[in-house]
Amino acid sequence: MAVQISPSILNSDFARLADEVASVSQSADWVHVDVMDNHFVPNLTLGLPVVESLRKVSVLPLDCHLMIEDPDRWAPAYAEAGAASVTFHIEAAAAPVRLARTLRAAGARAGLALKPATPIEPYEDLLPELDMILIMSVEPGFGGQRFLDIVLPKVRRARQAIQRHGGQIWLQMDGGVSAETIERCADAGADVFVAGSAVYSADDRDAAVRELRELAQRATDSASWVQGH
Repeated sequence: MAVQISPSILNSDFARLADEVASVSQSADWVHVDVMDNHFVPNLTLGLPVVESLRKVSVLPLDCHLMIEDPDRWAPAYAEAGAASVTFHIEAAAAPVRLARTLRAAGARAGLALKPATPIEPYEDLLPELDMILIMSVEPGFGGQRFLDIVLPKVRRARQAIQRHGGQIWLQMDGGVSAETIERCADAGADVFVAGSAVYSADDRDAAVRELRELAQRATDSASWVQGH
């Protein structure tokens, strides 16, 4: 199973976004765009106009993580703007099945995000409606936070749930992912990795992405969840 790396531009220079996205275009699989509304989380970042502009200049698909209130109302516009993946938080969604179907109908992959303390089990029946589960390994709102190891058992349970249901559902980790933590994430069952400061603080960003990919792939190849299937 091939891993994927999605560098987060939350840690980039917002005055040079087109160049910052281009700086990982040779090595990354996605560009991760953190949308925050200063209501669901205590931070305000990028919104729909920026996503529309990035779509015009990015050779990589956009992976939009909506940390916003009322995603049922706002999320479809991101899919319509050309985001290839749109992830909303279960803690904020009123009708997650309807929203996931709307996103898919608009041509985007539908992702469901969970805060560190939100369990996966109540939402296992939603898996057939989804293309990705995103597990936060920090409290959402700010980049550069320390990785929370307490989420790893939940990652394992999420991987087990995905395997029970079958299909091609990706399992993404977001928050504190670095060369020091990515192998644990992969071993637990994640296969898509969001890395912000680990990439954008590096002198050679492509090299940083390649290192993360190699570490994650090596851990994945030997992980019990892969070996057993």
